Amino acid sequence: MSRAVLSLGSNLGDRLAYLRSVVDGLGDAVVAVSGVYETEPWGVTDQPDFLNAVCVVDDAGRDHWAWLRAGQELERAAGRVRERRWGPRTLDVDVVTVDDVRSDDPELLLPHPGTPERASVLIPWLEIEPDATLPGHGPVAALLSALPESERATVRPRPGLSLRQST
Repeated sequence: MSRAVLSLGSNLGDRLAYLRSVVDGLGDAVVAVSGVYETEPWGVTDQPDFLNAVCVVDDAGRDHWAWLRAGQELERAAGRVRERRWGPRTLDVDVVTVDDVRSDDPELLLPHPGTPERASVLIPWLEIEPDATLPGHGPVAALLSALPESERATVRPRPGLSLRQST
């Protein structure tokens, strides 16, 4: 079993469609998907707001490297261009954590660095896993509570938007 938490973001083009492309692309591996949130940009702030979500995936045939490659392939399919760190993007798929794997490989740092300070990841993650724990950091609820209210307020729910296509 290889269970991962993926953070999704988009602030260019059809943001919702790009996020949906991840859920569609990962298919049956998707166990849970958060609601959609609109967030202010982090790092580089002179860019459009993001749509963000988190999904939990599970596939016995994938390890942490396979989750990274799957995310990168979905980014490529969405036309992601890496011009500036933390800059605007059609799609960003971050591997937040995979089982209890720790990695200090520069290509795949696990758990994903910065997660404890990013309400844009913690809030949607808690929505779908209220008892979630970030390996090496503790309960996600405690991490979120430790953030200033001003940081939490930058993550706004977008009721009515869903990453699951209605059939």
